[in-house]
Amino acid sequence: MKYIDEFQDPDLARRLLDDIARTVTRPWALMEVCGGQTHSIIRHGIDQLLPEDIELIHGPGCPVCVTPLEVIDKALEIASRPDVIFCSFGDMLRVPGTDRDLFRVKSEGGDVRVVYSPLDALRIAQQTPDRQVVFFGVGFETTAPAIAMTAHQARRLGIGNFSLLVSHVRVPPAIEAIMRSPDCRVQAFLAAGHVCSVMGTGEYPDLADTYRVPIVVTGFEPLDILEGIRRAVRQLERGEHRVENAYPRAVRAQGNPVALDVLREVFTTTDRAWRGIGTIPGSGWRLSDAYRDYDAEHRFDVTGLAADEPAVCRSGEVLQGLVKPYECAAFGTLCTPRTPLGATMVSSEGACAAYYLYRRMTMPRTEETASVD
Repeated sequence: MKYIDEFQDPDLARRLLDDIARTVTRPWALMEVCGGQTHSIIRHGIDQLLPEDIELIHGPGCPVCVTPLEVIDKALEIASRPDVIFCSFGDMLRVPGTDRDLFRVKSEGGDVRVVYSPLDALRIAQQTPDRQVVFFGVGFETTAPAIAMTAHQARRLGIGNFSLLVSHVRVPPAIEAIMRSPDCRVQAFLAAGHVCSVMGTGEYPDLADTYRVPIVVTGFEPLDILEGIRRAVRQLERGEHRVENAYPRAVRAQGNPVALDVLREVFTTTDRAWRGIGTIPGSGWRLSDAYRDYDAEHRFDVTGLAADEPAVCRSGEVLQGLVKPYECAAFGTLCTPRTPLGATMVSSEGACAAYYLYRRMTMPRTEETASVD
């Protein structure tokens, strides 16, 4: 297949669904790690088309959603300073901090700008040498190479008024944390294809062996996801636990060597707090000592900020796959895209945003619930 609409072919989808239905003999719970996959699943109703024995659990694969509240508050503090031009991708502007968001800072006079690439922020720094320019670097392994390359370019060009507020997170340690949780029900994973296109698949075999879970790398279109589910269910039914690449048009086992080289140069792994989840050892990147001068936290000395999540918000449980969005009492009432309590309602990859957008407002009716009426 060559064209994107071919990966949405309803006849091929039905064949995959029929094959899954013939294969499954018992209940299985699968987690899609990536928020982009979650949106595709909800948008196309894939979870509702699957056999009842297959449950899809939404994982913490939304980098905006897992950015710690403390880091958001640091961003707000830096962006409020009169000598700073604060640059960010657009989906971070509505993420709530303790008492406001970046849109509020902008409305109060802060110079907050939406950019489409970290290189745009570097260009702004070149054009305004009398101002400090900060780029908010958030994301999984997918966006990290572009931000690492920007830091490399800033140092190569000697641009001293540019810095990065970095909150990058890594997927494999998150999978391990999920499997170690006493509440874990996940029996197989759909791994994010765009992450593996950068990093390769080398970190997954040990996870699959240690926790005896199939891990299938897949993409984001309906046929990609259905093929990933088909392969995962087949492994579960056979008692296997291997890593499979169901996204070969984008993913190679070795990943992207050029991207990996620049990541190793600019970043070093660190423990990272995940919003609503807690600290996961080795799950993040920070700027290496060689790039410390470009670290906005170091440059602006933003420490000691108190951060409190709204007590009514259950986004942390949503991110861990423990509840569906409609199980939160605030969902769709106190918490909407216009008045979000948690980042999962703001981000274009957040599970709460997907459920709200595609009107999954209540628990689906089943034969069991229908008989009670």
